[in-house]
Amino acid sequence: MLNTTPQTRTDQLMQDDHDHIAQTYKRAPFVLVHGEGATLFDSEGRSYTDWVAGIAVNALGYSDPGLTQAIQHGANGLIHTSNLYYTAPQIELANLLVEKSFADRVFFTNSGAEANEGALKFARKVQYEKGLTDKTEVVCFSSAFHGRTLATVSLTPKEKYQKPFHPLLPGVKVAEFNNLESAKGLIGDKTAAVIVEPIQGEGGINMATPEFLRGLRELCDQYGAVLIFDEIQCGVGRTGKLWAHEHVGVTPDIMTLAKPLAGGLPIGAILMTETVATAMHYGEHGSTFAGGPFVTGVAKYVLNRISQPEFLAHVDEVGEYLQERLSEINSPLIKDVRGKGLMVALELTGDVTPVIEAGYQHGLIMVNAGTDVIRFVPPLIVEKSHVDGLVEKLTIILSEMQTNA
Repeated sequence: MLNTTPQTRTDQLMQDDHDHIAQTYKRAPFVLVHGEGATLFDSEGRSYTDWVAGIAVNALGYSDPGLTQAIQHGANGLIHTSNLYYTAPQIELANLLVEKSFADRVFFTNSGAEANEGALKFARKVQYEKGLTDKTEVVCFSSAFHGRTLATVSLTPKEKYQKPFHPLLPGVKVAEFNNLESAKGLIGDKTAAVIVEPIQGEGGINMATPEFLRGLRELCDQYGAVLIFDEIQCGVGRTGKLWAHEHVGVTPDIMTLAKPLAGGLPIGAILMTETVATAMHYGEHGSTFAGGPFVTGVAKYVLNRISQPEFLAHVDEVGEYLQERLSEINSPLIKDVRGKGLMVALELTGDVTPVIEAGYQHGLIMVNAGTDVIRFVPPLIVEKSHVDGLVEKLTIILSEMQTNA
């Protein structure tokens, strides 16, 4: 009989994953076990420079002493109480978020999709409170990504994500991203909310123009719609400013946050104006786990650290260097380099999957954004030396691909 028993611990773990976990992810062919700074190590002892950061989550990298201390401190206190009780860390984090943003109030969630779900409910409730019960439509944009729940996937106009789950949320209108005339054709008297990413992440690192965001703000004011900025991926320092919309000078009525806010622990947040907040009353929205004292205490440390001017200046400087160095790679396979801060796209002329897979052999962890874009969203503590190593290895990979084409 053929012996098919896995021969190593790594093989056993991969087999157990295949046997016992729902197969909704296509995972990389190794098991990660620990990390230091911007470097990850697998169970076989191989090292990789991380250009993914858990999909723009691990902003402070791995084994950060301050983050570790904040986690240890939080573990010695309350882990969970529910939102039936006051806890200091939640209130202190809310204070910080309000202090450092346009917002007057905060509602905490456990994830980005939950934050966007809540934002939609809040926006609809604003209209309901005005007696506008038929003002329920939501306008989103092409190439957007707002989450995987039924409502948020309804706002993510990609057939692969939507087709198996029809019927979707009714009343969703899809305008063309960065096309103000397209938006004008859909935003009207029945529009409850307009939701947009100032920089699209999953859609390919597409930056909204200042004119587009200003125009959306004017249209929302004209029709009484709630403007929602989804900064789940582009917010919390990723672009070299604390909030991506600061580059444009346009403020929303609601902003949703998540990914990096607690340095890798699950948290989301809905930041809102007082006008939005006053539409919500006791019992109209809630979450058992959201805003617990442990995770909010850690998030308070992360937010304080990232919002320091010197930290943001580092993100801006290394991000500019990353774009400069990527632009120096002489390859006909490269179509474009774009981005802001440490949210950068390398667009190729074809499928990026072979490049990402080859990267594993060269000690690089990378991720796509669509079929033809490699998305660089590394820990915000990466240095120029990491960029130099990336460019050196990418040059080799792209050259080999061109030769073998």
